[in-house]
Amino acid sequence: MANEFLVFDHVTKRFGALTAVNDVSFSIKKGEFFSLLGPSGCGKTTLLRMLGGFEHPDTGRIYLDGKDITDAPPNIRRVHTVFQNYALFPTMTIWDNIAFSLRLAKKPKAEVEESVDAILEMIRMSDHAWKYPSQLSGGQKQRVAIAGVIAMRPECIILDEPTAMLDPRGREEVMKTIKMLRDELGVTVILITHYMDEAVKADRVLIIN
Repeated sequence: MANEFLVFDHVTKRFGALTAVNDVSFSIKKGEFFSLLGPSGCGKTTLLRMLGGFEHPDTGRIYLDGKDITDAPPNIRRVHTVFQNYALFPTMTIWDNIAFSLRLAKKPKAEVEESVDAILEMIRMSDHAWKYPSQLSGGQKQRVAIAGVIAMRPECIILDEPTAMLDPRGREEVMKTIKMLRDELGVTVILITHYMDEAVKADRVLIIN
């Protein structure tokens, strides 16, 4: 697995008597669009919570870009997650929502402005910059949530059922945005889904029972 960017090496996670993840090994290449497909309760989210540092495996190791990150805290991993509930601030404009993490990281004002404007242009939402989340469709909100994560320039983005709350049009918008950002920025994308039609748009699919 020397050429792999992300490696799960014989990872097991238990919650009391329940084994949520049982001796799982797989790897992902840098810049790959990778999908985890499976029904609710099969361990998809637990796997990626361990990648994000929010759960710790009972056995096994996790490697990112050649480094063992199994015991590393979440804040030093360049791994960011987009959830299905958008996680936008309702009293902030779309522009300010995307800028929030950059301001929190104390980035220079000029860098924040340049980054946010470029990302809005990339996701084709410049015309909506000064709207509020309540004025957007579900698909647009999720695209903004993805943009906010992209602003932090992560090495890996986890998308945890990002289309679960969307109608078919919104789902299509979000999937196009995911693929476009991967193609243009080269970021490694991991999609958790139970929709077969979404999973097969990835470069590779891991099916979990």
